Amino acid sequence: MNLKDKLKKVQRNKKAILATNFYNLETLKAVLQAAKNTNSPLILQLTQSSIEYMGLELALSMGRSGLKYYGVEGWIHLDHGGSVELVEKCLRAGFDSVMFDGSELPLEQNIAQTKKVVEMAKATNTNVEAELGYVAKLGQSTEKMEYTRPEDAAYFAKETGVDALAVAIGTAHGFYKESPKLDFERLDAIAKAIDVPLVLHGGSGVPDEAVKKAVSLGICKVNVATEIKNMFMKNLQQLLVNNSEIDLRKVFPTAISAVTRLIEGKLKLVQ
Repeated sequence: MNLKDKLKKVQRNKKAILATNFYNLETLKAVLQAAKNTNSPLILQLTQSSIEYMGLELALSMGRSGLKYYGVEGWIHLDHGGSVELVEKCLRAGFDSVMFDGSELPLEQNIAQTKKVVEMAKATNTNVEAELGYVAKLGQSTEKMEYTRPEDAAYFAKETGVDALAVAIGTAHGFYKESPKLDFERLDAIAKAIDVPLVLHGGSGVPDEAVKKAVSLGICKVNVATEIKNMFMKNLQQLLVNNSEIDLRKVFPTAISAVTRLIEGKLKLVQ
């Protein structure tokens, strides 16, 4: 089943799909093992920086091979594609889903660029995600919050024909200084204004009950990235203190297992 159809299915069932970023073989193994253990579908996400680090074709091949090896129903998604050119490269490479992130552009420019991507993706029936509103990225201020307005979402969806829409309802990328307060009333209004699967970015650190409520109100895709990096590195750092082991095959498994346990918990929230 392609991702467009899968998102529509979970939308009807008031459920969601977890989308996890991966950065190397170890984090890929961790999230796929979690999906296998819980018999859950999974979206594997690659950002521009991860693509540059691993190489587009290698990263894509790793994801595809991993899904097959672990027997997981899953898809490869470009996360936060910042240019039409990058999106086009990923479409040509065979990604199942792409995101064009024009959220920092004026509304009409975001619409124009997103519409161009939607047209490009039609040839391969590839899922297209966009973002509307301000969801602070790593290093950006969380004080300037620009929430998605339901009327803008309706206009954006109609003009672009986008398949999934990331909305700003109080989350941010990275860790939170205090527990985020999601605007559920706004989310409910957006979900009623458009028949497009909604996406929650900045899922790391959002309380479990808030994630569950967001899914019940129309969120169909929940992104988790920062917690994966943090869990992996913190466990690895602790293991290497006063440790003379040089065989990475002996030190990585502990960090892999920690991420697997983390993602198992996240997967259970959205089912």
